[in-house]
Amino acid sequence: MERGKDFAEGSSSGGDPSAAAAATPSRYESQKRRDWNTFGQFLKNQRPPVALSQCNSNHVLDFLRYLDQFGKTKVHLQGCIFYGQPEPPAPCTCPLRQAWGSLDALIGRLRAAYEENGGSPESNPFASGAIRIYLREVKECQAKARGIPYKKKKKKIMGKSDDDQSNTSSSMPFS
Repeated sequence: MERGKDFAEGSSSGGDPSAAAAATPSRYESQKRRDWNTFGQFLKNQRPPVALSQCNSNHVLDFLRYLDQFGKTKVHLQGCIFYGQPEPPAPCTCPLRQAWGSLDALIGRLRAAYEENGGSPESNPFASGAIRIYLREVKECQAKARGIPYKKKKKKIMGKSDDDQSNTSSSMPFS
């Protein structure tokens, strides 16, 4: 059964209330289209211009670094006297960058847009390991710069509270 075909047929039914919603794109859909157009423009402005079919994870990384110049998140450098302080008492000259959460959401939208615009999931440059590594490094770097080291959340054990888990010893380590 073809899921896309069923979806397309289902959305064309006459009295379907979702048809009215499709006429006005959601905030997410609007943002996704805007992000997709911005990325396309970025590729066209490369010297030489890059066709979408030739796009790879390096182009995506260049795009993410390009976006940093429009960021609003202060990221203290290691030499800064405020490095590692969650709330610095004074301004400094450290650069503004895109926040990790914004980049993560952007990649999610572009990943979806790539496939919606005919790209195959196997060749999706937004889904590559290099992008995941870059996002993880940005996340860790920004957390350290704010003095809030990133820690993975522990998986909850059914029926136990967080306090119970921390006092429980187990011979089997969890990762």
